[in-house]
Amino acid sequence: MKLWQRARGGLALLAAAALAGGCAHGPARPASPAPAGDAPAAATPSTAGPAGATVAPSVARAAHPADPLAGRQLVTVAAASYGATYATLTAYRRSAGRWRRVFGPWTARIGRNGFAPPGRKREGDGRTPSGTFGFGFFFGVLPDPGVRFRYRQSRPYDFWDDDPASPRYNEWVDQRRADPGLSPEPMDVSGYDYGAVIAYNAARTPGLGSGIFLHVNIGIATAGCVTLPMDELLQVLRWLDPARSPRIKMGVG
Repeated sequence: MKLWQRARGGLALLAAAALAGGCAHGPARPASPAPAGDAPAAATPSTAGPAGATVAPSVARAAHPADPLAGRQLVTVAAASYGATYATLTAYRRSAGRWRRVFGPWTARIGRNGFAPPGRKREGDGRTPSGTFGFGFFFGVLPDPGVRFRYRQSRPYDFWDDDPASPRYNEWVDQRRADPGLSPEPMDVSGYDYGAVIAYNAARTPGLGSGIFLHVNIGIATAGCVTLPMDELLQVLRWLDPARSPRIKMGVG
C-alpha cells in the first residue's frame, strides 16, 4: 500500500516507491466513476433464523436455545467480478436469528487487479484476498478516534514488513528496535490516517500476501487493501467490537 507520504515539517509530498507487497499505489488522482461492467455488487449474508411456528415464550426458549451468533458483527465486501476494482461494503449485526443491515451499501475500492480467487492471493499481485477473516488491531497516524479495538498510533519509525524473506514478514515493526525487511511499507502516510488490520495470512506464510488493511480511500484502487472514504470508515471502525467477534467476508458475488 505505498501511498503518498504525508508532508511533515513543511516538506512537500513524496511518492513512496511501489513495491511488491502491501497496498502499493501510484500518485493519487481524483476518483472516477465505476466503469461499465465494474459497478459495485450488492451482497447479503445468508439468514438462518428459526422456523416460524408461533409458540408460548417458555416453549420457544426450550425448543430454540439462544442464537450462538447473537450480537455478532459481519462486514461484507462484494465485487461483481474478479477483475472489478470497485466493490460494495455493507455491515450487519446478528439479531433475532437473522443478519440486519447497520451500514451501507457503500462503494469501496479494492485491489488494482480485483479479487484473487480463494487461496490464490500472492505477494505483489495487486489483488485483494477472497475469504472470511477476523480483525487485528486498529491503527492510524491520527489519535484514537474512539474505537473499541486496541489502537496503535503510527510514527515515522513504524513500518509494515512486506518482505517474504524477512523473519518479521506481515508484521508491524518499530524500526528503532528491529529490521522491517527490504523496502518496508511506511505506516506514517495519509492513507493510514485510520485503519484496521484484516487478519489475512495470520500465519505469516512467506509469499501469500501481507499488509491487508481496511483504511482511508485516497481516490484510487489499492494493491490488496479495502478502502472507504474517511467518514464512512470511521463509522465502521467505531462500531466494530472485539467482544462481538466481528468478521469481514470478501469476494465476488
